[in-house]
Amino acid sequence: MDGRSLGRLKRELDGFAGELLVDLARRDQRAWALAYLRGLLLDGDRKSVGPMAQRLAAIDHEVGADRRDYEQALQQFVGQSTWPADAVRDRLQRWLAARGRRRRAAAGGAAATDLLILDDTGFPKQGTASVGVARQYTGTLGKVGSCQVAVTLQHARQPAADTAAGGEVFCVDARLYLPEKGWCDDRRRMDAAGVPADVGYQPKWRIALDMLRRARANGLGGAVLADSLFGTVTAFRQGLDEQGWAWCVGVDSTVSVIGADEDLGEVPPWSGNGRPPTRPARVAGRVAGASVKGWATGRAADVRKVTWRAGSKGSRASRFAAWRVRPAHRLSDGTAPLAACWLLAEWPAGEPAPTKYFFCNRPATTSLRGLVRAAKGRWWVEQSYREMKDELGLDHYEGRGWVGWHHHAVLVMLAYAFVVARRRQKGGDATGRGSACRRPAA
Repeated sequence: MDGRSLGRLKRELDGFAGELLVDLARRDQRAWALAYLRGLLLDGDRKSVGPMAQRLAAIDHEVGADRRDYEQALQQFVGQSTWPADAVRDRLQRWLAARGRRRRAAAGGAAATDLLILDDTGFPKQGTASVGVARQYTGTLGKVGSCQVAVTLQHARQPAADTAAGGEVFCVDARLYLPEKGWCDDRRRMDAAGVPADVGYQPKWRIALDMLRRARANGLGGAVLADSLFGTVTAFRQGLDEQGWAWCVGVDSTVSVIGADEDLGEVPPWSGNGRPPTRPARVAGRVAGASVKGWATGRAADVRKVTWRAGSKGSRASRFAAWRVRPAHRLSDGTAPLAACWLLAEWPAGEPAPTKYFFCNRPATTSLRGLVRAAKGRWWVEQSYREMKDELGLDHYEGRGWVGWHHHAVLVMLAYAFVVARRRQKGGDATGRGSACRRPAA
């Protein structure tokens, strides 16, 4: 938005910031946080400190603002100041949880689905000094490249109707992933980038489980969605079960399954020597299970067309099938198969085999269309990234340190929350019509 539009929103933005920035102890910190939010919301191709300082000075010229003063203060505030980004994130999550309760009450309990969507996203970077930068794969590039990678958590409210209208998405958490080799095994490099001493290597799926634990503690709930990067990991799915989440996650085509009702035989009697057996005798070596690709490809007759959402460019439809199975990780080694869940396969017309696979722990009575709608709910991530990156500068931070990156990320999340909330207040929809923030057409 331009300076005039931002000026008209001053009272709204001040109230929003005043509510969500109370954990910043000093008045000057709160003032520069508000200035940073204004900089993120202003039109401009780059949302790094220098360009934002120039735009802020230009619209604040009547109070004697100087670009160099703005740049120095903003740089110190985001990159070096000790204000607690985690506390601001937690307050954002609690604000969103309270907002959701108010909306549900106002709607009289109208049906809608809350989603918690996990994802990772890349930030291309040159050089070697920026925290977490390494040659690693990211879907943002579609290949291995020099980049930072962050794990994110989005909260979406998906309407019951087959349309995006009435839905919305917020980003509620983001954390940089630190590669084990080259970063977490080099404490001197970690210290130079300002990584706290208690932060070490965590795979992305563990970061994701930590995010979900925090979100629940702050009042957020919903069905968990994730792609195969997370869903293929057996320990991740077990962690979701331990935390009590409903979930629908992508899995790789090589993951093994057996039928939910397959008989593996009885547990053999104990001979009195060694550990008592707990696995059926047939598990050891004679029942290997099938890959989800093999399972689905051998059942092509079950596939049928499903339409899951109406979109601006027409209805979204493809061909799917679903079966009740038990994930059979390391079945041939004597590991018991896991509890029954749904295997959903997407098999587009003309393809020789399915192209996507999902595990879902929804009840056995769930319809195929219900499973498809759950699996396809991840599209909200694309909406969120498009606005946070293209318009609010999530990937524009030029500092090198851990603290600065996370400060920038949480302020982008606040700016995005302000945009989405105001859009809904003004009657816009999830595609951005009526947005307080200019964005490219979907």
